This record gives sequence, structure tokens and C-alpha cells, in this order.
Amino acid sequence: MRFGIIILAFSAISTSTSNAFVTPITRATRLISASTALNDVTTDESAEAIETESKDTTVTEVPLPDVADHVAPAISKHISPDRIEKATKPRPYPLFLAEKTASVFDFSPASAKEKPRVKAKERLVVLGTGWGAAAFLKDIDTDKYDVTVISPRNHFVFTPMLAGASVGTVEYRSITRPIREINKKARYLEAAATDIDPKTNTISCISIVCEGNSCETGEFEVNYDRLLFAVGAQTTTFGTPGVEEYCNYLKQVGDAQLIKNAIVNCFEQAGLPDISDEKKEKELTFAIVGAGPTGIEFAAELLDFIEKDGPRFYPDLLPFVRIKIIEAAPDILRPFEDGMRKEAIRRLTRTITIESLNLTIQPLEFLLNTQVSEVSEDYVYFKDGNKISYGSCLWAAGIGPLPITASIIEALEYTEQKNAQESSRGRLAVDPWLRVIGGEGKIFSLGDCSCINASPLAATAQVASQQGEFLAKLLSRDYLIDAKDEESSLLPPISIDQDQPKMLSEQIASFSMGESEIAAPFQYLDLGILAYTGSGTALAQVQVAPGDPTNETWKPVRLQITGKVGFDLWRTIYLLKQTSPKNVVLVTLDWIKTQLFGRDISIL
Repeated sequence: MRFGIIILAFSAISTSTSNAFVTPITRATRLISASTALNDVTTDESAEAIETESKDTTVTEVPLPDVADHVAPAISKHISPDRIEKATKPRPYPLFLAEKTASVFDFSPASAKEKPRVKAKERLVVLGTGWGAAAFLKDIDTDKYDVTVISPRNHFVFTPMLAGASVGTVEYRSITRPIREINKKARYLEAAATDIDPKTNTISCISIVCEGNSCETGEFEVNYDRLLFAVGAQTTTFGTPGVEEYCNYLKQVGDAQLIKNAIVNCFEQAGLPDISDEKKEKELTFAIVGAGPTGIEFAAELLDFIEKDGPRFYPDLLPFVRIKIIEAAPDILRPFEDGMRKEAIRRLTRTITIESLNLTIQPLEFLLNTQVSEVSEDYVYFKDGNKISYGSCLWAAGIGPLPITASIIEALEYTEQKNAQESSRGRLAVDPWLRVIGGEGKIFSLGDCSCINASPLAATAQVASQQGEFLAKLLSRDYLIDAKDEESSLLPPISIDQDQPKMLSEQIASFSMGESEIAAPFQYLDLGILAYTGSGTALAQVQVAPGDPTNETWKPVRLQITGKVGFDLWRTIYLLKQTSPKNVVLVTLDWIKTQLFGRDISIL
């Protein structure tokens, strides 16, 4: 309680003292705001045109004065490189933790809500419906922006539970949510972006409409004032021959459906008459390439299916089941501590005793330090010359950029983006405020398709979700996003109105930076990682305090929870992270149904 009072007191002090030295900037922005307000007020006819056109793909463009061009000269004299460097330093962990806690209870001050908006809405286009885009759409101010979402997938997927869906532990619809339901004021277009032209602020799209056995394609263009590029990434094959033809991936609901059908098909094929034992073992060998969270959790769910449902449906085939996890590195689950990795290996390679059949099996085997050279219809070949036969193969060896990501990087070839690619390596390089480098402050990117050059982060759902929340709040507040200095370099987002009431989390962030005018940059809060290891056990690595990259002796403090307690924590967090109460209920009912009646093996 005392800590909270101290933070509030310091925040108030910080705000008042900062206002003292930024008075010239505040005065400049107020003058511009006042002068442009009259020009921003539209006539009844233009307002009616905007309202009519907002129902269509294109929105009537109302010429607005560029505040950035007027305010930038005043700002650039006061926003020194030293201030920018100070603002972009990581905020102290205790204060940052308080900031994140306060953000849960943040609300817009009453005075801010009553402030009338006189500017026409900017056209904000969001590409993607993944973790980052969904988090962004929840919080973006649709009174300030005309939001359009473009994606071939009209729903959000809770991807960590796809492994469970692929064996029938949960239903597909329980872990999805329509994107129109996440933000009912956003317009959704079911299409794929094929090209982006940053010079004309235009996105080229293609849509596919199927009726019966015939499909038609349509092409159209969408203009934007601001673009959020959040398309995610795709599974990468590293150019390995045969992967695309013979392996399954696990990125979408459709992938989980294919895997579930493939598993059941393998058992059904092995159960046919006149099948030799060698052929049965081949059909029931499940190869998993990649020992990251996706591969490990799928293996754990598959083990549960074999242990719990195998005796009911395929008692005679269980002795022939083999699960082989193939990993090029010497370890599994590399984000986890060594002790947690060893616990995962111990749990996954456990001996399963089926008392009703008087049978003991140990189906899972790790093949570490093993690189795949080729995949054929019947075999997985390794670079050491060995091979294994298989019935079904899951490829979960890593992710890479989508073609549209490469396309926009190419479009920004003659900007700072080209040099930034040395460290971002195929991902879209962004600054600490998630503005695309070379995008003139008009384009933003987050999630798996982006990389903060100053501090690269792992491509995880947790990172993308936090970035989406951050960017929605940044754009919803009154910050000057695309102001430039006298040398045409992009300045940090600047508060337009210093009298604008700040939320508690913003006050704490300003105090942490010693800066009330520059918007706080994105900072990732590592909450930890989870991994299911089968038979009602899981790993939960919870970060209590971060380490110091510059000091080898100052390592992160992490709680390591395993077994049944880890499983309870795993389920609790997954339920809390669901996007709606409906999903919480559906997932809970699926778990109960699976416990009472087992998994369904229908091929659909």
C-alpha cells in the first residue's frame, strides 16, 4: 500500500516538474491544435458523405492540416538525442511492474471522454487476426479511427491449445472467436493482402469466394492513413525436400483437423487384416520434427490419447505405437532451465502401464543432434545417413516470414529498413514504439513478423499480445506519431496536449523515464512460459525478476513448477487467457467431457 502511495506522489511531482521545462512545446502544440480545430470541423454535407462512405471499403478522404509539419520545428529544438536515449532505456523493473499492474485498472479520465473530437477519422487498416491484432482490436479507440481488418481468416485462434485440438481433447470452435465479435465497430474484409505500396498508402488484396464446387477470385485495393502489419509468420522448412508434400504443420485450426484425421487413419490402416507387424509399426510411428513447445505439447497430447483412449479403441495395436521426436539441437525446450528440460524428458519417456490389458509400453523416443535431410512418402532421412519409416509426420521446426512480409521489406528497400535487415533477418524492423523503420510513422508492425532492432524478442503469443495492447493505447491517446525533426528524422511520439489527463500507468511510466512528454516505448514483461508434459503434468517457469544482460552474475529469478501443481497452473492460465467468457465455458466443458467420455475419433 505504501509503495502505491509513493508511486502516486512521485508521479504527480514528475508531471508538474516536466511541464515546467516543456512549456515552449506545449505552447506550440496548443496553438496548432487551436488553429486546426476550425479547419477540422466539417460541414453538414461533408459529414454526411463521411458517414455514407464509411459503410463501404473506401472512405471519403477529407483534407486535414498536417499538424506534424507545423509542430515539428518547435519540438525538434527541445527533443534532444539525449532525451530520446534516456526515454528508450528500460524502465526499472519494480516501477515497470507497478505500471503493468496499474494498466489493468486503467480507465480514460472523465475530462478526456467529454472532450469532443473535431477531426475526421483516420483510416486504420489491420492486416492479420492473430494474437497481436486481436489484442489491438480490443483496445483501439474506434471513435478516433475508422478500422478495417483484412485477413483470409475471420477468427482468432488460441494457438497454444491447437495441440489438444489435434487429438480431440478440446473442440476447434472452443478455442476460436470471430474477429467481428472482438470489435463490433471494426469492418472486416475476408481477403489476403498481396502487395503494399507505402508511397501511395495502398494495399492490393485478393478474395476467393466459393459456392459449391466453383470458386471465383476478386481483386481490389484499400487505402489507409495508418497501417498495422500483423500477419504473423509461417512454418519454415529450411528448404528441406519433401516437407511441404508429406508433413503436417500446426498453425491453424485446419492443420489440427488434418492431424487428427491422420492419426485416426494410421490406426485404422494398421488394424486392417493381413497387415504384417512391420507394416503396423510403420503406420503407427509418429515422427515429430522440432522439440520446441509445439512439438513437445503435441507429443504429450498424443501420449494421453494412446494411454487413455487407445485401450478402448485399439487395444491390439498399442504395442506397435512409436513416437519419435527429432531435434537438430542437443536440448529440448530451449527457453526452459536445464532442470525443467530434464523433467520434460523424464515425463515424456515414461513407461505406460495399462492394467486392463496387462501391458507395459514406452512409446516415446528422442533423437537429439539429428538433422533431417529429406522427407519422402515413407521415410524421414537424416544427414548422418540413417532413416526411419513413419505413418504421420508433424513438422514443427521453426517459423519464417510470409511472402507479404518480404514484399513490404522490398518496398522499403530505399529507406533505413534496408540497413536494419542486418539484424532483423527477414522480419520487419520496427523502432521501440513499433513504428516500421522507413515507414514514415504511417506503418506499424508487431508479433512474429516484426523485430525491435534495439531489443529483439522471441516470436511468442505473449510478446505479440502485449505489443497489441501497447500499440492500441498509444494510438488511442493524443500523441503526435509521425513528427520529424529538421533533418527529416522521425521523432518519438510526442504528447500533443500536456493538459490531457494521464492514466495511472502513464503517470508511472513518465516518472520511470523522468519524461512526461515523450510516450513510453514498448517494454516486454516476461511472465514466464508453460508446457504440457502429459498425464496431468506440466512445466510452469514463472519469472519473478529479470536478469541483467550486462552482468553475468545477475541472472533472472525464476520459479520452476512441475507435476500436478504445474498442470493446475497451466490450465488456470490458459482459461484466464481465453478471449471471452464463452470460450472459458466451452474449454472447461471440453475438458470435463474428455475426462468423462474420452476423445472422439470420428474422421470428419
